[in-house]
Amino acid sequence: MNKQVCSNFIYVMTNFTDKLSNGDYQIKDASHFKEYCIHDCSHGLEKINAGCLYFFNEFFKNSSVFESVAKSNINIVEYIMIWLIYMLNLKNNAPGITNQQHFYDTYIKTGEKYINNIPNISEYSSYKELVDKNNYFLSMDKSIISKLYDALKSLCNMYNEFNANTPDCTKCLEKANEFIKIYDELNKDSNRSDNSSYRQVLCTLSNDYNNFKNKYSDVNCSNSSSFPTIEKEKIPVNCSEQTVQISEVASSPIANKLIIVLSIFGAIAFFLGISYKYSLFGFRKRFKKQQIREKIKNIRKRMNH
Repeated sequence: MNKQVCSNFIYVMTNFTDKLSNGDYQIKDASHFKEYCIHDCSHGLEKINAGCLYFFNEFFKNSSVFESVAKSNINIVEYIMIWLIYMLNLKNNAPGITNQQHFYDTYIKTGEKYINNIPNISEYSSYKELVDKNNYFLSMDKSIISKLYDALKSLCNMYNEFNANTPDCTKCLEKANEFIKIYDELNKDSNRSDNSSYRQVLCTLSNDYNNFKNKYSDVNCSNSSSFPTIEKEKIPVNCSEQTVQISEVASSPIANKLIIVLSIFGAIAFFLGISYKYSLFGFRKRFKKQQIREKIKNIRKRMNH
């Protein structure tokens, strides 16, 4: 997670309101959604589909976007699913089928943009595959999704609003306390559940919160030490560390320069090794010739005597 990723989520949450207006979804600014609309997004689910495709294209469209924008962080799809299911839950289910299943069957299962193959990426081959790997969200309890959505929104507000040059530490601390409160509620729910997928979502949230704390720990905030910490026992067991920080470091200019320098040294060492090998080979060859010449001289001397 980083500010760039969160700015996309905040953009959608702001311009595609997360509350119904007169019983329907409302898009305030459709400029970034139009290209994904079917029939001008006149139908409610078409609007949801446009928002969903916007997210997938922003983070997973191709290998370049996945590396540069998503920072190769596959867990962003969990946040997309939280947004998607939360929005679908705003309306009551139709008789005999949930909104989630209806949306999946109508748009994702056979939708061209969801099933199109995405080359040169080992982590996934299509948007549909990303959804299918996280299909547990489709049946997740409505109240849990609401809390996850609130946690995501709170986390992204922290990332999006924080300015390292002119930090508003008091406001950031308020957001952090808000996030921790929601996280604690989610943790209580996880204790009543044996769902490993749900615990993995908590892993993603806790790691992204801790990454934020670590990233801005050196900012001059007098109360930065007061930022709440997620208690160790509230972090799911076997919670694997996300690779976001590693990816960000690897993609930084300093890291790139370091890689280039190391590559140059490696190349120099390689060619020096070859040079040494061939020079040694040449020396041995000359030495053998010298030995042969000495033997010939000795034979001639004996023949003359």
